[in-house]
Amino acid sequence: MNDILVVDGLSKVFQKGKSKVHALSGVNLKIKKGDFVAIMGPSGSGKTTLLNIIGCLDKSTNGNIIFNGKHIAKLNENELSKIRRDKIGFIFQSANLLPILNAIENVELPMEAKKIPKDESLKRAKYLLKLVGLEERMKQRPNQLSAGEQQRVAIARAFANQPSIILADEPTGNLDSKTGKIIMELLQSLNQNIGATIIVVTHDEKMALYANKKMIIEDGKITNIFMKRVKKNS
Repeated sequence: MNDILVVDGLSKVFQKGKSKVHALSGVNLKIKKGDFVAIMGPSGSGKTTLLNIIGCLDKSTNGNIIFNGKHIAKLNENELSKIRRDKIGFIFQSANLLPILNAIENVELPMEAKKIPKDESLKRAKYLLKLVGLEERMKQRPNQLSAGEQQRVAIARAFANQPSIILADEPTGNLDSKTGKIIMELLQSLNQNIGATIIVVTHDEKMALYANKKMIIEDGKITNIFMKRVKKNS
């Protein structure tokens, strides 16, 4: 059994005034090590809510999540924080790089939080930036990088602490279609070449083609799961 993530009966209810909003209703899913999963659905369907709960950024109302063999619901905030730092890499719609740091310093930052020795963190940051094709841009600050380059730095940063899983929320949402294609090809390459487990939330069907599994979420429920042929780089 190589399930890295098991979601069982997950529900999330938000209170809005006197009303209750059921953002997630009995979600069940399994993610295997090395999966590349695209989660799709209309606006307000619960995609980001699901990703936030999987990423230990929010808590469910009911249900269980087993991540790397641990029941997330039973952990306290300090334990959840450690999982976020050590086991999960996050990629958001905006790169969210620190403007006063250059590319390599931005990638090193998560490793500093983990107290990894400087020589080791520097070596890994250089390796990761080379992996995403930015070996010539390591000393550039965010304002000296294109939007696509900034997102590649964000991807390198997400891999800094060698996480078990990468969670990406609309990682191409702020990019043009050509640059978005480059980013998805990069994620696909990392999935195929180093075995990265990746979950991507996207509204773009073309971006979802890079995943090997697609899940459709509607009204807080997963309605369909498709196994897809991986799109070949062109």
